[in-house]
Amino acid sequence: MCPQDEDPQSSTTVTRFGVSMSPELLARFDELIGRQGYTNRSEAIRDLVRDRLVEARWEERTGHVPAVLVLVYDHRVRLIGDQLTSIQHDHSRLVISSMHVHLDESNCLEVTVMSGPGHEVRDLAQRMLALRGVKHGRLVITGTGE
Repeated sequence: MCPQDEDPQSSTTVTRFGVSMSPELLARFDELIGRQGYTNRSEAIRDLVRDRLVEARWEERTGHVPAVLVLVYDHRVRLIGDQLTSIQHDHSRLVISSMHVHLDESNCLEVTVMSGPGHEVRDLAQRMLALRGVKHGRLVITGTGE
């Protein structure tokens, strides 16, 4: 049986367990989490597990997922702004909010906050990313950690 302690961040019981890895891999992990500001391995490992669980939920196409689509596009491309707005209106049950930023005389940044079934959010994001004039974009899926 693994020892259990109280988690100071959530006042719930936590289970201790061991992880085996090579000294080289552990050294690289410690270096990485140190650069990222973690004060201990446990919290870093918990975050890795949470990230993977969010990804698994996304891949399983179950439940609602919150997500943010960030894209940069050339506003000089004919009708791209109108197309993005139209797509968002057509999917208003998934789109929570959108922010538009003028980066320079030809480039705009669009941030769209979404929530809904994972596959629908992904499909909507892909549709927007595929528009002519979009230079770069990324969909970031997150979760509540439950």
